[in-house]
Amino acid sequence: MSEEIEGTRPAVGEAAHEEQQEMDDTVLSPEKAEEVKLKARFPHLGAKPGGSDLLRKRIQKGYARVWLPDAVEAWKPAELTKDYTPGDRALCLQLEDGTNLEHKIDPQTNSLPPLRNPDILVGENDLTALSYLHEPAVLHNLKVRFVESKIIYTYCGIVLVAINPYESIPIYDHDIINAYSGQNMGDMDPHIFAVAEEAYKQMARSRNQSIIVSGESGAGKTVSAKYAMRYFATVSGSSSEANVEERVLASSPIMEAIGNAKTTRNDNSSRFGKYIEIGFDKNYHIIGANMRTYLLEKSRVVFQATEERNYHIFYQLCASSHLPEFKPLQLGNADDFHCTNQGGSPVIEGVDDAKEMCSTRKAFSLLGINETYQMDLFQILAALLHLGNVEVEERSADSSTILPDNTHLTVFCELMGVAYQDMSHWLCHRKLKTATETYVKPLSKVHAINARDALAKHIYAKLFSWIVDHINEALRSAVKQHSFIGVLDIYGFETFHINSFEQFCINYANEKLQQQFNMHVFKLEQEEYMKEDIPWTLIDFYDNHPCINLIEAKMGVLDLLDEECKMPKGSDDTWAQKLYNTFLKKSDLFDKPRMSNKAFIILHFADKVEYQCEGFLEKNKDTVNEEQITVLKLSKFDLLLELFSDEEKPAGSLTSRSKMTRPVQAQRDHKKTVGTQFRNSLHLLMETLNGTTPHYVRCIKPNDLKSPFMMDPMRAVQQLRACGVLETIRISAAGFPSRWTYQEFFNRYRVLMKLKDILSDRKQTCRNVLEKWVQDQDKYQFGKSKIFFRAGQVAYLEKLRSDKLKKACVRIQKTIRCWLTRKRYLRMRQAAITIQKNTRGYQARCLVAFLRRTRAAVIIQRNQRMLVARRRYQQQRSASITMQRLLRAYQARQTYRKLLYEHKVLTIQRWVRGWLARRRCRRSLRAVVYLQSCVRRMAARRELRKLRVEARSVEHFKKLNVGMENKIMQLQRKVDEQHKENRELSERLRTVERSRAAESERLGGEVERLRVAEEESRVKADGVPSLLEQLSFLRQELETTREEKEAIREEARTYRVDTEKVTQLLHSPTNLDREIGRANTVAQAKVGMQLESDIREERDHYQSLLSEYTRLKERHADLKEEMTISVITNKPGRRRTDSNHSSNESEGTPSSESAEGRNSSDAPHQDAVDMAVLLKLQRRVTELEQDKQTLQRHLDKREEAQQDQVKNAEKQRTAGRAELDLEALKRQELESENKRLKTNLAELRQSLTSTSSPGPGSAPYNVLLEQLNSSNEELEVRKEEVLLLRSHMVRQEVLKHNKLNEDGELWLAYDGLKETNSLLVSQLQVQDRRHEEELEELREEVLRVREENRQQQQFLSQSLLLPQEARIEASLHHEITRLTSDNLDLMEQQEKQDKMIRKLKKQLKVYVKRVEEYEAGGQMERVAPGPEPRSPVGITRKERDFQGMLEYRRGDESKLLKSLVVELKPRGVAVNFLPGLPAYILFMCLRHADYSNDDQRVSVLLNSTINSIKGVIKRRGDDFETVSFWLANTCRFLHCLKQYSGEEAFVKNNTPRQNEHCLCNFDLSEYRQVLSDLAIQNYQQLVRCMEEALQPMIVPGMLEHENFQGVLGSKPTGLRKRTSSCPGEAVYTVDSILQQLSLFHATLIQHDVDPELIKQVCVQQFYIICSVTLNNLLLRKDMCSWSKGLQIRYNVWQLEEWLEEKGLPDCGAKEMLEPLIQAAQLLQVKKKTDEDAQALCTMCSALTTLQIVKVLTLYTPVIEFEERVSISFIRTIQVRSLSVCTLLSRISFFIYIVPTSLSCSLSLPLSLLSLSLSLFSLN
Repeated sequence: MSEEIEGTRPAVGEAAHEEQQEMDDTVLSPEKAEEVKLKARFPHLGAKPGGSDLLRKRIQKGYARVWLPDAVEAWKPAELTKDYTPGDRALCLQLEDGTNLEHKIDPQTNSLPPLRNPDILVGENDLTALSYLHEPAVLHNLKVRFVESKIIYTYCGIVLVAINPYESIPIYDHDIINAYSGQNMGDMDPHIFAVAEEAYKQMARSRNQSIIVSGESGAGKTVSAKYAMRYFATVSGSSSEANVEERVLASSPIMEAIGNAKTTRNDNSSRFGKYIEIGFDKNYHIIGANMRTYLLEKSRVVFQATEERNYHIFYQLCASSHLPEFKPLQLGNADDFHCTNQGGSPVIEGVDDAKEMCSTRKAFSLLGINETYQMDLFQILAALLHLGNVEVEERSADSSTILPDNTHLTVFCELMGVAYQDMSHWLCHRKLKTATETYVKPLSKVHAINARDALAKHIYAKLFSWIVDHINEALRSAVKQHSFIGVLDIYGFETFHINSFEQFCINYANEKLQQQFNMHVFKLEQEEYMKEDIPWTLIDFYDNHPCINLIEAKMGVLDLLDEECKMPKGSDDTWAQKLYNTFLKKSDLFDKPRMSNKAFIILHFADKVEYQCEGFLEKNKDTVNEEQITVLKLSKFDLLLELFSDEEKPAGSLTSRSKMTRPVQAQRDHKKTVGTQFRNSLHLLMETLNGTTPHYVRCIKPNDLKSPFMMDPMRAVQQLRACGVLETIRISAAGFPSRWTYQEFFNRYRVLMKLKDILSDRKQTCRNVLEKWVQDQDKYQFGKSKIFFRAGQVAYLEKLRSDKLKKACVRIQKTIRCWLTRKRYLRMRQAAITIQKNTRGYQARCLVAFLRRTRAAVIIQRNQRMLVARRRYQQQRSASITMQRLLRAYQARQTYRKLLYEHKVLTIQRWVRGWLARRRCRRSLRAVVYLQSCVRRMAARRELRKLRVEARSVEHFKKLNVGMENKIMQLQRKVDEQHKENRELSERLRTVERSRAAESERLGGEVERLRVAEEESRVKADGVPSLLEQLSFLRQELETTREEKEAIREEARTYRVDTEKVTQLLHSPTNLDREIGRANTVAQAKVGMQLESDIREERDHYQSLLSEYTRLKERHADLKEEMTISVITNKPGRRRTDSNHSSNESEGTPSSESAEGRNSSDAPHQDAVDMAVLLKLQRRVTELEQDKQTLQRHLDKREEAQQDQVKNAEKQRTAGRAELDLEALKRQELESENKRLKTNLAELRQSLTSTSSPGPGSAPYNVLLEQLNSSNEELEVRKEEVLLLRSHMVRQEVLKHNKLNEDGELWLAYDGLKETNSLLVSQLQVQDRRHEEELEELREEVLRVREENRQQQQFLSQSLLLPQEARIEASLHHEITRLTSDNLDLMEQQEKQDKMIRKLKKQLKVYVKRVEEYEAGGQMERVAPGPEPRSPVGITRKERDFQGMLEYRRGDESKLLKSLVVELKPRGVAVNFLPGLPAYILFMCLRHADYSNDDQRVSVLLNSTINSIKGVIKRRGDDFETVSFWLANTCRFLHCLKQYSGEEAFVKNNTPRQNEHCLCNFDLSEYRQVLSDLAIQNYQQLVRCMEEALQPMIVPGMLEHENFQGVLGSKPTGLRKRTSSCPGEAVYTVDSILQQLSLFHATLIQHDVDPELIKQVCVQQFYIICSVTLNNLLLRKDMCSWSKGLQIRYNVWQLEEWLEEKGLPDCGAKEMLEPLIQAAQLLQVKKKTDEDAQALCTMCSALTTLQIVKVLTLYTPVIEFEERVSISFIRTIQVRSLSVCTLLSRISFFIYIVPTSLSCSLSLPLSLLSLSLSLFSLN
């Protein structure tokens, strides 16, 4: 069974048969085996692409549905009831009404009826989206949309099919225009506005456009063209104040009045063709228009068929004849005139001709045609009516006459201003000219009547051309036209019972348009294939070029007609014979009727048309009596003369080379036939159309009865063939009509894939799936971005998908049913268990009772038996115990005697052994003591002799001082190096400062330098206190050092006294020398070995520490380098520096910079240079304090050990002297240093007092820098001295305990090495800590970079799911989002840094105060020296009483407002200052003006403030931040005026202090009202800004974007893909909307907007979101599905979560989303029964009945499991909704259409805004 359709035109010969074969539709087989079997049995199947071989395999019992041809319905649906076997000659089918029939199969063609599309594809917006493309599918889809869904527009590829509804429908108002404006053509439901918007967009992007509207009479061409022009006029507007768009629209009623008439098919049929070019300037505003007309039907002026009318203007004149201005025209009823009563139907139902006349006259006035010209026009038209009533009397067979007293001719001559005799004469006579003479010939009655009618037609044609020319003149613009859009409203293909010259010209024009249409469709189709690199072959389409050549070629029909017209005796019959002789045997497109010799047949692209030759020559000549024209030219009527003056212009305006040829050329041009003129104008039209991008609108007339929403299938099919829609379908079906992007195909058919089949490459994934399910690779092709399918393949894939989903549903149902059955089984089992439990419980209780009785009996028996047995046992036990007691007593007495004997023996042995051991011990002890005394005596004598010799030598003292001198020299050398380095750094800093100062002086202007100098002096003055604070710390250090020096002096004195005592003791000969000698001799060996081992260990430890330090340092450098490389690699261009750090560096002094340079590795993120120096000094002071405490502990130990030093005084005498010398040297250095510091301090104070504001490079500044450097050096020296003192104290402790060797050098070296090691260890520990901190920072940085990399990878993985263009947009959007978050983070950091700066400034002020107090204390000390107080006395500042006023000079209002309003940046104020600062400053200025009682100043200030705010809003009204900032400040200023107005209503909550500041001289209530209005205007502008920002995001985010990829899917679409017009647009999601809302909310919070106002703004935002979403839902059929309702519910939930997150759950915004929520629920609920209808009406309380019905009508199933909503259910909803509305007492809900005007943009009352403005207070 194959799928073949009938041709789009009647088949003629072999060409028609081949065309029919090429239009076959194809479907793939679900099973490869069946395909192979069919190919084996029918080898001829599949020979052609799209043949019927694959189609046969789809015909299975219970599934295959086909279309059968029908004489009445065109096509009837049927379903296969019996399996089809190849070779069968008939199909067993069943119709929808249950009738069974057999369909015979043609044995020659073996063609099968066409298949029906799946139900899911029925009702598609685009006919090319149908899987099976053929005539019945197209007709059925249009019928479903038109009859059932009441939708009149449908796409067919690039064609918009418009069906006349024959009733007014509300889809053309201003709101619908706004809804389609800016939208892409595929994003909205089909509409004439969508085509107009597409043309307008493409004109702005590329080239000129044209909209070709065609169709037969009554199809609605004029209305469609009129709505297209209305759309252009509304969307573009004019670029000037001339309202060009209104004039363009005003031309329509004029042209309808003079060019439209009632016909049997249409009440307002255009009887001429027109092409309107709407011109646009560079900004794409309408600047003008130009109209060209074609083939006006002049014969209608004098003749109308039955049930038809003349042109509307005549009936409008008759209906307005009662008006005074029309009395001179002598008009009456339309039935009184022959020209208006021939049709017998002078009235159109529902049309008031009098009102239409008013509209026409108004349009004339709007186009610049004044009343005088209008009355002249009406006068000529009235004259034509009277001319039609002129009766011609027959005088003889060859002559006629008009009676002298003919009333109508008299009125005609009066109105036209001509002579009655001349006109009556030439109406019945004609002048003939020969070569020699001229004579007058009378006319017969028939020819006279024809001459009269020809004159009327000629006058009307001239009048028509004159009106068109004046309309063009009124629409012409002086501005140069940049581009244009042409709207062609031309007659469609016509075929009547009698077809004449008019129908021939009309069909000829349609042949030309069809040729252009076919070429354009073919071109688009091939361009698409070439763009996607699809291998393609030339598509054979119907070429009507032979038919066009038959008509217009040389010696064609028109040429033969013109030739016959030139013949003296030419007639229609002779012309017909010429046609027969020329074309009958040469052309297949020309034929002769069998029963007629005065007609001919032409085979057009749409149908065969038979033309009657009668009247062709006369209509082609269009002759009029020249004498009649001459009479009219003699008229005194100015307009009439103007009409006929252009006939003389061609002859006079031609510029030819020879005067002799001029009259000949003019006469030749003047005698052009109608056919030639029409052919030339048609060629010009085709040139214009070929130079533009065409857009096609095909209008269809559904029935001849003009019944609304009723379709006659046969009439519809006839028009579809005639208008080229089926040709478009045929061209599409011949190639690859179905196109999917890879992502769309993946989302739709993901259910056909397994998890292992899904790859990251979507193209490869789709390729694998298609190769798996579709074996014939000719049925699809892979392009660059799309997959192309042949006809029928999408239906097959849909079947596979449906089968897969059905299996899944069965599995789900099986599981659920299993679960339900198991649940029921478990309940039954639980019930049985409960019954069993209760039964068994009862039985158990009975058993327990029995057991209890049995047990009681047993217990009684047991107790009785126990009593008897117990008595017997107790008797036996008593006898046994007595016997055991006697036996055990005897055994115990025997054991005791034995133990007593053994104890006595052991005591005697112990005493004897002890006495022997003590005797041996005493003997050994005496021998050992004697030996020790002898040895010690010998060692002491030897040591004493050595000490006496060394005491007398000087070398000893030198050896002791060798180590000290070296260390002092090393320290001095380090000090010199530090001084040299500090001097170099100081020089470099001075050089840098000088260069920076020179650069700043060069760059700054004179006025700017003064301002910068003032700011720098203020900043540097703030820096002086920090330096003075440093001096105070230095002074404290000096005091601490002085105290330590005094303590050392005291210790030295004590040490000297002790040394003298020891010396005296040494001079006395005692046994002490011998004891010391012996002790040293014994300890020398031990101590020496111990010291050597300790020194080796310390040296090894030191070396290991050095190596470890080197390794850590290298590791640290490597980590830094790796981290830098990784950061640069992972985040190119994102490295940024700390803004606060850079700003602080710019404010630093040279001294702080040098200190920072020295400590850059320790503190890389110093906040401020002065604070860094202060912290460094504090750290060093802390270290010195710790050293001091250590020294104090050592001194305490020395005091405790003074008693032991007396015994060792002689050995310590030399060391003591060296210590005294060293202490004296240190004391002298400290004293000199103290003097130098005092001198420096005096110089510093002097420089500070001499200069008020020291700056970089000045003398005080340099002095202060040098003092700071020297202080740093002094602290370093002091630190080293403390280390030396610590080492000497340790050595003194060692000497106290007699642990020195002979010369002390070993211990000195060991001590120094030990101190050095400890110092290095401490330094290494510090370095290790710093290294650990830096390493931790690097780890955090690495973790952060990894997290960013992970997010980037996640984003990339998500973006791979999108198409390439959307992926780029998504990446850009992601980058913008990331940068926005980074900017917000930087803003937060900046706020924190600003807070820190303010805090540090406060601390600096405190330090400055302390320095001043310290200086004051120092001056008092110099004046009156005395004891210094321990804590300086603080000076408290008295609290000042500020008045809250700000004074400014008169006339400075402009400067003040320029700084506060015009040039103020909102972000800087919100971040660095108080958000409402401008309002507070303005109010303080206003308070001063009020305090001064200056009414002029108050008025000027308030007026200037209001005007300045308005100016800022006008200039920067599109900036949300600016508008919100000034909305907040306007409200703040208004609140201040209210709070301090003094009115009782506002001051009752004020404090007494606030009431003292109230305004006392002026009442500013009027200004408060003005400010309130200004706040409302700002709020309205804020809403506009939000609407402009949210508008492009709402529809893509709320409706189009799918959050659940692959779950919801999308239906197959046609050529009109979504977003086809603008592929580069950004991809918005609901997250984009939430980010924009968060940005709005953060901005409002930052500017401190009133919370009530913020809630109001949120409500407005959600109102906009809901309205735009609901509007687009009601305008887009593809969005009304169950899955889309789920998507909307999810998006609404995210919006509600955002409200919860921002703390706005009760602001009323959720209620704004209620209509959208109910619409989503409406899409998801069940819609079948009456109960469902009742529940639905109750649920959708926020939706109107029209909205509910619209959603139900547009509801479209996306998957096969969904069902369409029946018409009966929709009617039930209408009835129930009407009753519900009655019960709700006329409660009306607002229509969710987003208005664009200012008055409608606010959904909330402005009084509520005014109320919220009064809630805020300054308390």
